[in-house]
Amino acid sequence: MLKNKNVLLIGATGGIGIQLTQLLIQSNATVFISGRNGSKLASLAAECGIPETRSHRTDLMNSGDIEQLKEAVFKEFNAIDIFVNCAGIGIIKPVDQLTPDEFIRSLQVNLIAPFLLLKAFLPSMKEAKKGLIINVPGVLGKVPMSGASAYSASKYGLVGMMQSIREEVKRTDIRITNIFLGGTSTPFWDEIDLKVQREKMVTAEDAAKAIWFLCQQPSSGVVSEMVLQPFNHQAI
Repeated sequence: MLKNKNVLLIGATGGIGIQLTQLLIQSNATVFISGRNGSKLASLAAECGIPETRSHRTDLMNSGDIEQLKEAVFKEFNAIDIFVNCAGIGIIKPVDQLTPDEFIRSLQVNLIAPFLLLKAFLPSMKEAKKGLIINVPGVLGKVPMSGASAYSASKYGLVGMMQSIREEVKRTDIRITNIFLGGTSTPFWDEIDLKVQREKMVTAEDAAKAIWFLCQQPSSGVVSEMVLQPFNHQAI
């Protein structure tokens, strides 16, 4: 179902993004990848046989980078069939330890950047009156936890924004899906000071398979949201 589909993947150099890129290529999709880590992006493109013109290093903190990404994508694609945003940052700490800069950075990457990406790529979908948009708010965009005030604020905002946009495009065949991932073993956790059992988390490969599955939704329906989380990964 993905053969010859034009897929734009944001966050391709993350733990989930790398696995998802491989799945999409194996499904014969035409993939354009973007990520912050230029060397990882180049290695991933070479490994998957993606032409250099279909990869673009993008810093989501920089609105100019997003504009350059838009130009690069539409040099390769006339239209985007599937837009997947796997990018994000997580700053988990009590509010009295959270700095204003950390809070703003969380909003910038997890909420403002998705807004700017939609401003760049949603118009072409509106023109075609079709397309699929997948975001990964994480389960903390649905159920908050202690120490996640910045992260949850950004992800709740993302969910609310996408719900509103869903209403704007409901007379078209543009479909919007949110996947709420619980604890997933990716580099996301490397710098988070929280007692967890990484071996009990959802693997990056399984998370990628879930998104890959969502990319293959039939045109007759839409999965508005999916929740995937481990039974329990909190340390005892």
